[in-house]
Amino acid sequence: MPRTQVILASTLSGAATVAAALDAGLLAPADRRLLLVSNNAAVPETAPALDTAPGFAALRDRFGRVLSWNDAIAPLHPSGWSPRPDDAPMWERYLRRLWDLGEDEVELVVESLHTDPALALAGVFPGAPLEVYAGGLMAYGPTPNKLEPLVTTRVNRVLHLDLVPGLRPLLLSEHGVPAEAVPADALTGVVTRIAEHDEAAAPLPEGGALLLGQYLSALDVLTAAEEEELHVRMVRGAVAAGHRTLVFKPHPAAPAHWSRLLEQEARTLGAELTVAGGPELAEALFVRTRPRLVVGCFSTALFTASALYGLPVARVGTGRVLERLSPYDNGERVPATIADRLLPDLEGPQAVEAWRPPTVERVEAELVPLLRAVGYCMQHQTYPHLREDAVRYLTGGLDGGTWRYFRRRRLASLGLPGAVPSHLAFLPANPAVRRVARRIRHVASRR
Repeated sequence: MPRTQVILASTLSGAATVAAALDAGLLAPADRRLLLVSNNAAVPETAPALDTAPGFAALRDRFGRVLSWNDAIAPLHPSGWSPRPDDAPMWERYLRRLWDLGEDEVELVVESLHTDPALALAGVFPGAPLEVYAGGLMAYGPTPNKLEPLVTTRVNRVLHLDLVPGLRPLLLSEHGVPAEAVPADALTGVVTRIAEHDEAAAPLPEGGALLLGQYLSALDVLTAAEEEELHVRMVRGAVAAGHRTLVFKPHPAAPAHWSRLLEQEARTLGAELTVAGGPELAEALFVRTRPRLVVGCFSTALFTASALYGLPVARVGTGRVLERLSPYDNGERVPATIADRLLPDLEGPQAVEAWRPPTVERVEAELVPLLRAVGYCMQHQTYPHLREDAVRYLTGGLDGGTWRYFRRRRLASLGLPGAVPSHLAFLPANPAVRRVARRIRHVASRR
């Protein structure tokens, strides 16, 4: 029976990750490979899909056809629709006819399995085996939502980028799903070809500092004014570090006036700032501009810059982000924690200059225990086996530098060390106080 792989992607970086996996021979052979493009923007009609992005032509030859998930389910929105179980057979028949699948054996390659549209596609093809790819730091965090066994038992692997040496993905590990890294040289080869194919890209200055915007206000992590100030801090920090040539890569959906404000700030400081327009991959800019410093908040691109391209990096604003992330199990918490713990603070120029990429030994000794504790606090019901690790870390690892990764209220609701300030540690010996504490934990756990 013919075998067809349907590869779902919503971003150019995701498609590049899949292309690198294909080039490295990590995906099983197939008679046909179809790229299913999903535009997950709030208003898809106003945002370009990935197959129209600069450099996509470098990936096109790996797929027999390029299909649109938006067109297939219109007028429904990709991020807010999944088929009802009773309707799944009807949808499968419809899509098999629409995409000319016939009776082919279908295999799905998807990203972010815990959300739509990946979850919807898995529901439409309930018998299809699944490969999950994760191109960012969220792979190192816990699975955000509980998934049905009918989905998780079909997952063969998690393909991920090896961005932090010595750190293994936690994503889907509770279901025994193995993880496999996409070789770095495969991804850098794909990115180089993307950069070469982007003939419309405007020339940019080389050898300066590259500043990465993330548009955190759209996620309700920061206000628009706070995010503006964050970008200004990037400019000031880069100039203080000795850079007079700056390139700013804004988030594609960020307001244009932010870029103008940064240009004015750079001129005031005696530097020149150029805005890299368009939805170009940050990694393609590494190839084109050869920066001497890459600056961001907790963008995955900071780690691709360091791990894959050997570029110096610095972070700014992670402390405030960690304070603002809500609820505690927000999926961005692990990426922000990794960046805050491993990368130098831009506003400490000596730290930036002295920084070296973390060794496997440092990651295993310092970061792995921290993330196991954070992961348990985020999703304790999914990862009960991490409780002992969390207790061990919180008993001996909490100090002025690590408290920012936890919340006392969350520790109290889980009955973990650190819930009671050390100078009040004698209070739990009182039976009345213990009863009140149990009541507080019970109420908090129901919220």
